[in-house]
Amino acid sequence: MSPEALKWIVLPVVALLAATLAAVTGFGGAAVLLPVLVAVFGIRAAIPILTVAQLIGNGARAWFNRGELEWRVVGWFSLGGIPLALVGGYLFAVAPLPALTRLLGAFLLLIVIWRHARPQETKSFPAPAFAGMGAGSSLLSALLGSVGPLMAPFFLAYGLAKGAYIGTEAMCTVVMHVTKLVAYGQTAVLTGPDVLDGLWLGPLMIAGSYLGKRIVDRLPRSLFVAIIEIVLIVAGLDFLLRG
Repeated sequence: MSPEALKWIVLPVVALLAATLAAVTGFGGAAVLLPVLVAVFGIRAAIPILTVAQLIGNGARAWFNRGELEWRVVGWFSLGGIPLALVGGYLFAVAPLPALTRLLGAFLLLIVIWRHARPQETKSFPAPAFAGMGAGSSLLSALLGSVGPLMAPFFLAYGLAKGAYIGTEAMCTVVMHVTKLVAYGQTAVLTGPDVLDGLWLGPLMIAGSYLGKRIVDRLPRSLFVAIIEIVLIVAGLDFLLRG
């Protein structure tokens, strides 16, 4: 299929599906959308374009779940995430990514194994620890495009679920993406055409976020967690093979 057909036929459909998936699970949308963006625009342009589109999608998810946001988590996440997102954005233009991608894939699979190997573990993830988690995930996100699956277990361990989890994770990601775009712009990785390509995907990301919100409100907690773990496994295997 030609790049033009991919851009105007396949990409809109995939963007809508990706945004809906992300609104249900809190992550996974980037993993679905990124391969098509790479096929159309190439890897160096795809990640900045994805960041613009994801910023719109996450902003919509945060708005649709605004009444359930855990602002203490957002504040601690931002404290560590903003400076490391800037560092990662500067490194993106020159850093080799395959080793980081494989490492991330292995980590995601280990997270699922750990959750089931230690079912007696009941300690919650404390809010101040989100500063460290925000730093690490923001650095990797700037290099890899998105690391929603990496962040998911920590929000769950804090005790968030459904709308509170979706909205709080989305708001943290908004902070991260805004900072990344500043760094991409300063290093000339993000261009005007890239911004426009990300913006025209925006309405599809908002529509998918709305559809996902309607779905997640009807999910029982056990099914919600099971969906997250399935996406963790799929994303982990994808990172391992794609790296």
